[in-house]
Amino acid sequence: MTFFFGPAPPDLAIDLGTANTLVYVPEKGIVVDEPSVLAIEAFDGVQRVLAVGSEAKILEGKTADAIQTYRPLADGVISDLNVAEEMMKQFIHKAGGGRSGLFHGPQIVACVPCKSSSVERRAIRAAALNAGGRAVWLIEEPMAAAIGAGLPVDEPVGSMVIDIGGGTTEVGIISMKALVYGTSERVGGDKMDEAIASYMRRKHNLVVGQATAERIKKQIGSAMVTPEGEQIVGSISGSDIASSRPREVTVTQAEIAEALAETVDHIVQTALAALEHAQPEIASDVIERGITLTGGAALLRDIDTVLADETGLPVKVADNPLHCVALGAGKALENAEFRRTLCEA
Repeated sequence: MTFFFGPAPPDLAIDLGTANTLVYVPEKGIVVDEPSVLAIEAFDGVQRVLAVGSEAKILEGKTADAIQTYRPLADGVISDLNVAEEMMKQFIHKAGGGRSGLFHGPQIVACVPCKSSSVERRAIRAAALNAGGRAVWLIEEPMAAAIGAGLPVDEPVGSMVIDIGGGTTEVGIISMKALVYGTSERVGGDKMDEAIASYMRRKHNLVVGQATAERIKKQIGSAMVTPEGEQIVGSISGSDIASSRPREVTVTQAEIAEALAETVDHIVQTALAALEHAQPEIASDVIERGITLTGGAALLRDIDTVLADETGLPVKVADNPLHCVALGAGKALENAEFRRTLCEA
């Protein structure tokens, strides 16, 4: 009988991000942490999944016409439902989930931007159900980030979190299991990469790909120009606009900071606007406790310093900022009270 029915699949929490997807399994933690990329091969009119995650990202910009790579999310929401469903199926399978024997699929807690529309939320729910889930709860990303960062979301204390992801920047002010104020701006790590690519085209007449822009951002990127910025250099390769030939140039950290200035300012203005909506007592708590940064783009050098200077508040980057949203969604999955009060059924 055990063979016939098969083991019951584990429940899952999924942080379906523009840049990366993370899957959390109770008692195991994060078991999948891979780029949100799917590679599909078409042959004689038949399509098949060739690779997913890291293996698919390696293929971006390097494949023949028969193989296409897809990023099914843009600005934090699903832009291609069919590809998103297939990608989720692949990641759920990697996590040991999916339908098994006569058992239905796993229960899933999925993260959504706090300003996503009802249509966008239905798309995420549909993708999770069609990927094999039997029940789906949605949790807003600022709340999940705050839980994952260890903030006291269930206490009568105001906390402020800024989650800077690949597609969106989510700002949340939280107290007593409620998102007192939340906002979402479609700016994040991907916009930073685009800004670097635009700067290279404008200043150096060089066309560079997203992966190259992302690499230089991680290597020498900074949110502010520092005195030593001219001495910190990196090399970046691309195609010369005039000759179309490959060319490599050397760029300084100060240049990359200049390229990122507008994007960083957008994030700062989002934080300042959120602070204006804080109620006086909650604002007092935030002044005392400061702001917590999560998300992959929170690792950009000196972005905490810039935010601290502009807001006048203490700002700290959470421990393990890349995983905070997934960890928070996982805790909501495991805690029935959190799931009932913090998630949208």
